[in-house]
Order: sequence, then structure tokens, then C-alpha cells
Amino acid sequence: MSVIISVGFSAFVYKQFFESKNPTVSPVPNFLTAFANDQVFTLNLWAPLFEMFTAPSDQVPIITAKSGLIYDLDNQKVLFSKNPKDRLPMASLAKIMTAIVALESPKEDNQYKISQDDLIGENSMGLSVGETLTLEELLYGLILLSGNDAAETLASNFKGGRAQFVTAMNNKAKSLGLEDTHFTNPTGLEGNGKQYTTTYDLLVIVNYALKFPLFKKVVGTFIHNIPYSQDHKAFYLQNETNLISSYPGVFGVKDGYTPEAGLCLLTYLNYKGHKIIGILLGSDNRRQEMKDLLDYGLKIQGVNPPPHD
Repeated sequence: MSVIISVGFSAFVYKQFFESKNPTVSPVPNFLTAFANDQVFTLNLWAPLFEMFTAPSDQVPIITAKSGLIYDLDNQKVLFSKNPKDRLPMASLAKIMTAIVALESPKEDNQYKISQDDLIGENSMGLSVGETLTLEELLYGLILLSGNDAAETLASNFKGGRAQFVTAMNNKAKSLGLEDTHFTNPTGLEGNGKQYTTTYDLLVIVNYALKFPLFKKVVGTFIHNIPYSQDHKAFYLQNETNLISSYPGVFGVKDGYTPEAGLCLLTYLNYKGHKIIGILLGSDNRRQEMKDLLDYGLKIQGVNPPPHD
């Protein structure tokens, strides 16, 4: 097991690793060493620097979202911030962590069988009981259609089952140094306040997820066809993430909605040398507010935003 510690520790990490008064206590936390949780292999404690770009107050967009964050990964600067540490429900943005755990713990035979318990309603990829799909096929359904059935299938096929998969999601958040994120299911459906995150934590999570080539390919795909096979029907999948087809340079990543969470959106923009992450939780108009924030984030860095719808 390797432990990677990078610049920018959270208070939790500092306390856990550097304030122990017992020199015989292992600095590696239990969730990394416990056999039942061996899906968490490394610590990756990247933390965004919170140096702010400043602009006249009359130029800063006003948003309805309960929390918002725009961050430039290249400059490591915050372009916009509103309540970045407020714990809020995340809706289907939880599926980003679902994808991470699935990618880090793939089945050896790459065969994921669908059971009746996997067929959770609302957003659906359209899976049927008895079908078998690959990890990559399920990831397209998970992200492009926000398929709750795809999320549950990935969880139920996990070594140890669904409950252990959710434990793995929470342990992965801990391994990223996050203190304000908790998962109760792999879909993001309402958790009565028990499933929450922050825009700050989501920034760390998606920065980690984008290091997986397959994740990056999937979230940047607008339309994907899965042809019929002897194991499953054909699927036609279209990315539901706002802006991917209307704002040049946007490559996904994920939207979400529940009555509890409101409209949520996490967007990755790569435009004229700027890799920007935008996050909104609890918005009344996520599409327009994300466009406004991306435009603003580019303008204050001297870049004219692209023409867009």
C-alpha cells in the first residue's frame, strides 16, 4: 500500500497524522488498513488554494444557488465563491464518487449482472433484470443519463455488496482529506439530510475523478450508442449535462436534481489555456447561472468568453 501526501492538508489530516502523542500508533488511519475496506489504496490530499481573484462588486454575478464555486485549476485561484463550506444535499452529483469507487475496484471478469433490486426509479439507463453489462457501459449510463439503475448495479456487484460500496464511498472521501461529505447511497437520491457535501469538497472529488482517462472520456461524451449483444439490449444515451452542447469548451461533468437538493450542476471547462471547474448546489436556474459564472471567470482573467446559447 502506498500513501501519497501532497501539498495542502485539511485540519482533519493534520490532526490525524501529525498530532498523535503515541509514537507507536500507526499514522495510517483505520479505513486504509482494515481488510474489509481494502478498496482505498492511497491518500491523495490535494487541496485547492483559496487565493481569490478580485473584481469590483458590481461585476460579480448574483446567483440564487445556495452555494457556488468557480476554480481555475491552472492558476489555482478561486474565481467566485459563495458558501463553499456549507453542507448541502448533492443529488446525482454523488454519482461522481460512485464512478470513482467503481473505477478503482473493477470486477475481474468485467461482468456486472442486473438484479431486481438494482432497478431504482426516476432517472434510469433502462436496464432489465438478467442483463449483463461491462463497467464502461454502465459508466456511460451512470453519467450521460444519470441512471440510478446503473449506480445500483455497480454497487450491488461490488465485493461485499451494496452496503460495503457505500462504505467505500465514504472511506474514499476520507482518503481525499474531506470532512464535510457523507454518502448514504450510490445514487444521490434524497437522504433526509444525511447525505451531504460542499462545493469545496466536490471540487476536490471531481479533480480526482478527472485523473481517470475513462471518466474524462465518458463525461465529455454527448451521444453514445451501446449496440445489442447476447448479454443486453441496445442503448441510446445522450448526455443530459447542461452546456455540453451549447458552451464551447465545456466537457461535462454532471447535473443533478431532487426536491431536497434543488438544481445542481458541476461543469468542467477547458478554454484558451484555462481549465475551470464550476459547481452550483441548490440553484433555481443552474444553466444560466453557470454560464454567467463561467463568463465572469474568464473575463476577470482577461479572456473573452466564447459565443454561446
